[in-house]
Amino acid sequence: MARKPARRPAKPARAAAVAAPSGPSAPTEPTGARERIIAAFLTLLAEEPIERIGLADIAKEAGVTLAQLRGEFASTLAIVAAHSKAVDRIVLAEDFGDMAEEPPRERLFDVLMRRLEAMAPHREAIRSLLRSARRNPPLSLALNRLAVRSQQWMLTAAEINASGPRGMMRAQGLALLFAAVLRTWVRDEDPGLARTMAALDRALGRGQRFSGLLDDLCRVPSRLCGLRSRFRRRREDPEEPVAA
Repeated sequence: MARKPARRPAKPARAAAVAAPSGPSAPTEPTGARERIIAAFLTLLAEEPIERIGLADIAKEAGVTLAQLRGEFASTLAIVAAHSKAVDRIVLAEDFGDMAEEPPRERLFDVLMRRLEAMAPHREAIRSLLRSARRNPPLSLALNRLAVRSQQWMLTAAEINASGPRGMMRAQGLALLFAAVLRTWVRDEDPGLARTMAALDRALGRGQRFSGLLDDLCRVPSRLCGLRSRFRRRREDPEEPVAA
């Protein structure tokens, strides 16, 4: 299948321009306090690390009061979560019906490339967040929780089971793989994102092998249950022949 080139990433917008990533369901400009706050935070994040951004700075950039800010968000991390959810919704609004006959890996490739397109307007903010996460383990863990939640939705969009313990492990593995791809993406200046697509393809190849191993591991308990049942029957019926 021919893979679609990603769009050229846009430069970060000021708070008065774009509140959420571009997409069919995204507003073109912030219309309420919540959208202005998200836009202001992303603008500041593109310019300085998250640990240096105060709530008062966000309120000033967004043109809202501290009371309004508190009414919408409890912390800067809550604003990150809101932005991540907005990206989820943009991807989920896409029609991937033409991918139904494609293998799961190809479907997931398209879904994740669409996610990168939706994130493109705020690439500098994401670059800043990645840098902070590398030197701040608690922040890294918090971002991982958000990423796992988003990747469960991305797997679902690609028609890959993301429910139950196996689905959670699948989402966690994909979150780690996608984080590695993001480190390539933030440095990829090619409008066609050739390096990013190659990195994503390699990552999904590794993920496919992990998923196969996971499926094998998940089949082990059922095999053990079968052995346990046969052993119990032999104990109850000593005349049952034992397989050589």
